[in-house]
Amino acid sequence: MGDGSDRSRTAIFGGSGVWAVPLVVAVTGHRDLLKAEVPGIRDRVREFLAGLTRDYPERTVTVMTPLAEGADQLAAEVAFELGLPVIAPLPMSQDLYLADFKSPDSRQRFQALLERAIEVFELPLVAGNTAESVTTDVDRRALQYAQLGVYLCAHCHILLAMWDGKYTDGLGGTGQVVRFHHDDVMPGFTPEGTTSRLILTDDESDLVYHIVCSRRGPDGAPAPNLQPLSTSWFTSSDQEARTESIPDRYVRVLAHAGEFSRDAREHKERILAEALSLIGDDSAIAVLPPGIRDIDRMFRIADWLAIHFQERVMFVLRITHVMALLMGVMYIAYSDVVPYRFLIVAFVVFFVIAALTHKFGHKHAWHRKYLDYRALAEGLRVQFYWAAAGVTSGNDSKFAHDNFLQSQDADLGWIRNVMRVAGMACDAAARASLSGLQYAIREWIGDDNSGQLGYYRRQTHRKLARNLPVERFAVAVVVVSFIAFALFIFASDDLADRLRNPIIVLMGVLLLVAGVRQSYAFSVADSELIKQYEFMFRTFTKARRRIQSAGTDAEKRRVLKLLGDAALDEHSQWILMHRERAVDEGEIWRMTGG
Repeated sequence: MGDGSDRSRTAIFGGSGVWAVPLVVAVTGHRDLLKAEVPGIRDRVREFLAGLTRDYPERTVTVMTPLAEGADQLAAEVAFELGLPVIAPLPMSQDLYLADFKSPDSRQRFQALLERAIEVFELPLVAGNTAESVTTDVDRRALQYAQLGVYLCAHCHILLAMWDGKYTDGLGGTGQVVRFHHDDVMPGFTPEGTTSRLILTDDESDLVYHIVCSRRGPDGAPAPNLQPLSTSWFTSSDQEARTESIPDRYVRVLAHAGEFSRDAREHKERILAEALSLIGDDSAIAVLPPGIRDIDRMFRIADWLAIHFQERVMFVLRITHVMALLMGVMYIAYSDVVPYRFLIVAFVVFFVIAALTHKFGHKHAWHRKYLDYRALAEGLRVQFYWAAAGVTSGNDSKFAHDNFLQSQDADLGWIRNVMRVAGMACDAAARASLSGLQYAIREWIGDDNSGQLGYYRRQTHRKLARNLPVERFAVAVVVVSFIAFALFIFASDDLADRLRNPIIVLMGVLLLVAGVRQSYAFSVADSELIKQYEFMFRTFTKARRRIQSAGTDAEKRRVLKLLGDAALDEHSQWILMHRERAVDEGEIWRMTGG
């Protein structure tokens, strides 16, 4: 059902929710729960969801379940009791899916829950499947459930598993879904050799909340060492896979997303009035796939907040560097001109102003937020244009967010967590239309005056123009230094004595100004940004040329895929570079030569 209704947009991304990244809990579990355990399981699901709502009040806890009999429907019912929204991704079209509900009562229960879901997605048929084959062939039908399991894992923040703890070979079964969530592998569905690098790094996307349950039948007891109705947080960690409380690194990831939500709500009115949209003219929405407004909405929030916090970072940098310059002048005046006490007092005052300004910005995490939100916005930009053009990874188990910041600090995983929610609708049914492809080429790549090509060209020229006075000033300092040394060498002793102090002071001030300005340029990474803009301009230029010479739409999409990968890699490098450029109190001393 694709994009869903206006009601669903209001529930998840509208009203108060538009300013919150939903905390999505995906459900996997057995259909044949032991009847005696169902009340206990229900209680534990309620405690779990209520706990998340309590611990993350700035988030909208959202349950994603395909509403199959057993665990799926149980979780949906508890969510509705708690007033939580439910999203229902179905493994196939509804009419085909209904065949899995054997009795009229079970179908009626499914339909009733489906009607209450705020969003319903019907996943497409896996390549090679047909409506007939998934109806008559058990193995073909299992592929649809495998695809569903991958989709659930890829688009949730926590996987709620009502599971006996046994890993079985049943394709698309609960054990296979949990295994995929941990190891990025689902034998029989994921191609060999395409496993994500995340299995070798700290991964924020492998978090499982396990409620141990039994199954009906002779072999229905849980796996050894697991007790029915026991609960644990279950991760792929080699050190401590099961814990009573959520591990700290996951708490930090969830907290950053909550912080993003709070910032968005705080600046709601300005974002609504000032944020720029990737869609632009609303008439463009007709050629774009369902759900793309979600990506654009998150982009607008992230982009505006990035600019907002960048302005604050620049304010801190300017204040600290101006104060450092004044500190240096006070020091030179005191040591080489007149040793008045008020100069030392002024030196200390300027340092205190610089240090307090820095501490205030650090306390409110302006620098980190600027970098994180800018990286998120650029990731969403790529995700948006890939969705518009119908670009896919070519792998049913990989999505746009899987390519971004994979090998960086695990705390940055919250950025992927936002992208996995924003792209939920588009990933459920990728649409490859000619009009969408043309739109992405025109709006993303553009030309010398539009798109990213125009942006990188303008930014390169602007940075070069801003850097030119710095280079000229450095040359002027060298020239003045040469003249000063020449005066000392060729002037008479009497003239040299009279000029010594003024020239020393002048040279000290000039070198101080040059040093502070160079430090400022280093902090904002001007030279590196010029190189980055030039590199990206060349990259987009080559992409435009290759697209113009491409013979098929498939080749054009391949170029856009490579272009997006290059952009994501470049932004990963960008955030790592800038994270090292924050000014600290020690840097303030170094700028003054202290």
